[in-house]
Amino acid sequence: MAMLADTNVAARELQLLAVMVNQCVGDALSIILLVELILRRKGWGMSEWQALYTDRPSKQVKLVVADRSVITTTDAERRCVTPSGLQEAIDAAVADCPDGRAFVRPSGTEDAVRVYAEAPTEQAVNALALAVS
Repeated sequence: MAMLADTNVAARELQLLAVMVNQCVGDALSIILLVELILRRKGWGMSEWQALYTDRPSKQVKLVVADRSVITTTDAERRCVTPSGLQEAIDAAVADCPDGRAFVRPSGTEDAVRVYAEAPTEQAVNALALAVS
């Protein structure tokens, strides 16, 4: 990897980040060291970091199916490739839920499909999970 000149420190630091963290396996030790580095760089403690996070309601639904291999995914199992039209239906349900998100993936161990949904409120997440199911 060719490194950028020292004149662009931020870009160089981003390049070094790719060397430090294994992007394929997400090595936990290097990632926690990265978090520590970022917090120190920003002058933050744990309370400032935690203040960035807001827990949102989420729901997982298990749907038993005859053949889980009918559903194939991409993008780290967040987007459905087959069957045709499934991802478009999920996208339409998510579009009806402001600030919601959902995805469907086949189970790795049984003939079932898992529906994952997240939304700002319990009512919204239940409605989204039902719409995607």
